[in-house]
Amino acid sequence: MTTVTSPMTGRVIGLAAVPDPVFSGAMVGPGTAIDPVREPSEAVAPVDGVIVSLHPHAFVVVDSEGHGVLTHLGIDTVQLGGEGFELLAAKGDTVKRGDAVVRWDPAAVERAGKSPVSPVVALEATAEALSSVAQDVELSAGDTLFAWN
Repeated sequence: MTTVTSPMTGRVIGLAAVPDPVFSGAMVGPGTAIDPVREPSEAVAPVDGVIVSLHPHAFVVVDSEGHGVLTHLGIDTVQLGGEGFELLAAKGDTVKRGDAVVRWDPAAVERAGKSPVSPVVALEATAEALSSVAQDVELSAGDTLFAWN
């Protein structure tokens, strides 16, 4: 079992509340979403593993069991062209849960007209594979978000 922890501090709102049909419809995969606190912060690795994909607005960490977890910082933030995001790690890096991956400012994302709501998705998983999914609670970075069985 893989425990996936929150990559940021904020309120868990669930995928259905994400203002993007690809995420809200769980087309990317099951998981949840976080409405982050509006202050500059670091998005951290939600699992121990290797960064297999890294963009200013999104990253994927794959753990030793082959579970890939996508953290997407905001919605439509790819349109910002990396503005307001600072990479703190590199593709191929081995990270521990809680290691900083990207520094960003959710308030700046909001000022730029984008939603800072951040999906955290279990790639190539079924909804049934997830359990103990946090719902409608305030979490700090590193708190348990869901279990992937």
